[in-house]
Amino acid sequence: MKSLSLATLTSAFCIMASNAQSLKYPVAPSDNTVDTYFGVSVPDPYRPLENDTAAATAAWVEAENAVTRAYLDKIPFRDDIHKRLTALFDYHKHGLPWKKNGWYYFYENDGLRNQAVLYRTRSLDKAPEVFLDPNTLSDDGTVALTGVFFSHDGRHAAYTISRSGSDWTEIYVMDTDTKQLLPDHIEWAKFTGADWQGDGFYYSAYPAPEKGKEFSNANENHRIYFHRLGTPQSDDILVYEEPDQPLKFFSASVPDDESVIFVSGSGQGLGNTLMVRSLADKDAQWKVMSPTQDYEVAVLDVIDGTIYIYTNYGAPRYRLMTATLDNPAMDQWKELIPEQKGVLTGVDFTGPDRMILTYNTDASNHAYVYTLEGRRIREIQLPSIGSVGFSASRKHPEVFYAFTSFAYPSALYRYDVDKNESTLYRGSDIKGFNPDDYVTEQVFYPSADGTEIPMFLTYKKGLRRDGSNPVYLYGYGGFNISLNPSFSAQRILWLENGGIYAQANLRGGGEYGEEWHLAGTKLNKLNVFNDFIAAAEYMIDRGWTNPGLLAIEGGSNGGLLVGAT
Repeated sequence: MKSLSLATLTSAFCIMASNAQSLKYPVAPSDNTVDTYFGVSVPDPYRPLENDTAAATAAWVEAENAVTRAYLDKIPFRDDIHKRLTALFDYHKHGLPWKKNGWYYFYENDGLRNQAVLYRTRSLDKAPEVFLDPNTLSDDGTVALTGVFFSHDGRHAAYTISRSGSDWTEIYVMDTDTKQLLPDHIEWAKFTGADWQGDGFYYSAYPAPEKGKEFSNANENHRIYFHRLGTPQSDDILVYEEPDQPLKFFSASVPDDESVIFVSGSGQGLGNTLMVRSLADKDAQWKVMSPTQDYEVAVLDVIDGTIYIYTNYGAPRYRLMTATLDNPAMDQWKELIPEQKGVLTGVDFTGPDRMILTYNTDASNHAYVYTLEGRRIREIQLPSIGSVGFSASRKHPEVFYAFTSFAYPSALYRYDVDKNESTLYRGSDIKGFNPDDYVTEQVFYPSADGTEIPMFLTYKKGLRRDGSNPVYLYGYGGFNISLNPSFSAQRILWLENGGIYAQANLRGGGEYGEEWHLAGTKLNKLNVFNDFIAAAEYMIDRGWTNPGLLAIEGGSNGGLLVGAT
């Protein structure tokens, strides 16, 4: 695709804007519904649209799609965009390898496959074999692989799938030696993985839905079951439930030594409850580790009877704590690594006596090597400002990490913990794209109340700040989610045609811990909108762009953000 000039783009967008003003949208189903909250009447005229199976709703969706399709088909350069995007997406995407039972496993997409293929090999310098190709799970591509969970001995792998984008989960089991499916098949599970103990695994599920309402029933009474291989699902054992808390949902986890089972409960607070029970004694009772959903509490591992816990209990930016299996209650926990300036976002154990801790500082990652006793040894030097993820295990000393940033597709590195050396293992090459042609900078701008908000700007080198640059401003601001540097092939099309990609780290996210999150929730929600508006004003006031060339977008919770601003 030839680069589209700004004049061509502006002319085309003017034509499109004119066409948009003449669009005639279908009338949505509505009624006179009014709800009263604390004496305040709140109209909800589009309540009928909540009935997603109604004929009127289906007809309205079909009519909306027809309007959209007719508009998109008239975009004069749409085919050129499609061709260039296809070329940008057509590159090898490598996943981090991990080791299990003598095999290295890793995901890889050789270009435009809908889903990455799971490969394995005995040695990373030898050609791998396909272990599981999710693209073959359905003829029409509507079945998505959502997770693969290996037994602790590596003999079996349970994998979870979703059909047609549904939240409902099915579980299948493979023999890893033969790669053959076993007859075990779990249906109507949801929000679950598969955590193994011996010859079976734990999973989470709701009661099977009423026929005809599989996708509209309310989710209530989540439970944890144990499935033993070779038995029907009807024989699965109910392990945990809280009938008096129908809106909570639960997940189970079992450490490698299979000594205990942990159950986390969440859904009605900012964090989760946590229970633990011995697996050595069939009559053992549940012990409460965390009784409230006020804090996030995650068990990382159990080593020689010590529980390693990642939590924001008493630490809005998170810390690492320990507990004993004999006395695991929260008031008996001990601090191993205290809260730091950055937000602790990841802990990976490597070899018998090392940990790698990842911190988020000003919305980008830094990584450090620690001892199991909590002593910091050194910082791992990453390639530049960006985001990192590690693959490591206590069972062997090999460490891999993936690094990415706005102009750099994910690259894999080997890291030698003893030598403190990183070497490139696998990179990514996109035809017609050179990362060195672009620059990313971080700026800080004041919001309405004076709070300094960080924002990343990515653009082509040599760009002039003359107020004539189109800007794509993205924000989210919610649910404690951080917007860190990441690569997107579709953004490259925007950048190579002279656009600026701006990503604002609004309050409501997790960039600076729980305090930053709470500063954008409930009665503080207005801060999120003000932060986003201030980002746009900053781009205009500093000469990056003008109001006519600035677009805003936000996905999911970000849709509320865009609608409000």
